[in-house]
Amino acid sequence: MSLSRRSFQPLALVVSFATLAGCSGRPSLIPNSDPALNKTSAQFAADAAKRQPFNTALPSGGVAKGRAQVGYALDTVQVVNLSNEDWDNVEFWINRKFVVFVPRIPAGGERVKTLNFQMFFDDRGHYFPVDNRTPERMIQQLEMVRGGQVYTIPLHLAD
Repeated sequence: MSLSRRSFQPLALVVSFATLAGCSGRPSLIPNSDPALNKTSAQFAADAAKRQPFNTALPSGGVAKGRAQVGYALDTVQVVNLSNEDWDNVEFWINRKFVVFVPRIPAGGERVKTLNFQMFFDDRGHYFPVDNRTPERMIQQLEMVRGGQVYTIPLHLAD
């Protein structure tokens, strides 16, 4: 038995919707490579609500020995730790409004952490916008809170 092109199209559509339905409530269709970041959107939002608002009284730690790459096409921020010590229990803040907690980023720049925009939540339970057509919907600043200090993370656009 062979499927005609006409009968294949509805089948492909059903399979596509079934795949998406199986990932509902997740910030990404593809599971994060870090098991600690495989949470539902509701879990990320609840965690972010506990961390709000951004603490402007924190002392500056300067510029972190790391790098972040923003990919607007894939709605991701990729962070790498270029220092000699692990970053444990860190918060990443976009524009001092949207936050995500990351348990660990290993030292040495060997591992890149991919953080989807839909992991970063504000105090009202909204994730960082994926429609980035205007400057207010773009990342102006990425900061890391670690050990009671706030660090600026150098930002670059993805190629």
